[in-house]
Amino acid sequence: MWPNNTDYSKDMEQICRSDYIPWEKLKGKCVFVTGATGLIGFTLTNALLYADRERGLGLKVLALVRDLCRARERFNQAGQEKGALRFVEGDIEHLPELPCRPDYIVHGASQTASRAFVRQPVETIHTAVRGTANILELAREKGVSGLVYLSSMEVYGYPKKGHKVTEDEIGALSPLDVRNSYPLSKQLCESMCAAYASEYGVPAMILRLTQTFGPGVNYNDGRIFAEFGRCVLEKRDIVLHTKGETERSYLYTSDAASAILTVLLKGRPGQAYNAADESTYCSIAEMAEKVAGKGGIRVRYELQDEKAAGYPKTLYMDLDTSMLKGLGWRVGGAR
Repeated sequence: MWPNNTDYSKDMEQICRSDYIPWEKLKGKCVFVTGATGLIGFTLTNALLYADRERGLGLKVLALVRDLCRARERFNQAGQEKGALRFVEGDIEHLPELPCRPDYIVHGASQTASRAFVRQPVETIHTAVRGTANILELAREKGVSGLVYLSSMEVYGYPKKGHKVTEDEIGALSPLDVRNSYPLSKQLCESMCAAYASEYGVPAMILRLTQTFGPGVNYNDGRIFAEFGRCVLEKRDIVLHTKGETERSYLYTSDAASAILTVLLKGRPGQAYNAADESTYCSIAEMAEKVAGKGGIRVRYELQDEKAAGYPKTLYMDLDTSMLKGLGWRVGGAR
């Protein structure tokens, strides 16, 4: 149920061996994952399937997908579901009936393309807010044991350079900038999670992820790290359309999956947690130069209008992950 790739299998084994994850809580349970064909949802779903097989958990994993054929191809299902995995075709704005009551929910379905934030801001907001409201209502009705909402570092706005960002902060974002349709809708969805936890006792937790990369990235993925990888493979120069001054940390997919499971099973309802590999903090320009140097290519600058292209303003997003580490999580898991 996962790619026949040695490195990817090692990633799954690493997650499965993470002793800070209380796997026993998942025995005989049903886990509902939205955004299951996306990079993070795909890794998490495969990790659950791997752990189910290796640990004999007796799991049921429901994967919400919009395109059943694409999902079967992505999960290498040969045209049918197998074992613990069940595909549920639909979307978060129009949730279909589920084949079993979910005990846990990981809500990762979201618009992720920066250009769509500018070109389709209304749809970006509707997908986030309506979809998350539906998921929270489902969690309330079914009395789930845990729900994790996958949020973004962008909710912090524009922290000052040299400042370590903790979960008790929040950014000031102009509602008149249409690109902020994404971070502002994320902020509202986080508020909804906190509200449902407070008023209805829904055990909803929030994970604020930095940019995540790893196996399973679509070759044509629009994010900058994917473009750098394509440039190396195709032996062409890296072309930056900004000065590359944004600074942030990154996170490997298996570490993102272990962070989700840690918060899902050990987190505090209504609380947000940062997830990042703090040791990777660097600017985009610095990362480009490192990748280019190792790949035998060059970096060129062809500056564009950042606002028109949908690029965020220069960020200095140095996330503090102390709270997540306080739950036992660590980068590299069992490595």
